[in-house]
Amino acid sequence: MLSISFSSVFVDDQAKAQDFYTRVLGFELCADLPLGEGARWLTVRSSTAPGSVELVLEPNGNPVATAYQQGLRAQGIPITSFATDDINAEVARLQSLGVVFTQAPTDIGPAILATFDDTCGNLIQIAQAKPQA
Repeated sequence: MLSISFSSVFVDDQAKAQDFYTRVLGFELCADLPLGEGARWLTVRSSTAPGSVELVLEPNGNPVATAYQQGLRAQGIPITSFATDDINAEVARLQSLGVVFTQAPTDIGPAILATFDDTCGNLIQIAQAKPQA
């Protein structure tokens, strides 16, 4: 049986992404290895879930990656989603750190969603699942 070990998001600046994803979002740095030509194998993961899936902060130097990233952003589509148990508290925490939200917490029935700018070219969604009746 397969499991997910890594998932990627393209970023326009790996140093800025490392700072944002660790200092602001609170993820822990897992790997930071040089790959040549200024690129790095840079991964982070949840600091509250050791052994969880690592998020690769991948440089968007490839024109296809850049077009993909810019296309999703232009249409207002988040590149990925992170879970939270208390979306209102998380939105307040992130806003206090200067994070800009493009969508306030919105109840969609089974979940409450909000979307923010990661400062690295992406929109990121956070979601709080609601208890099922």
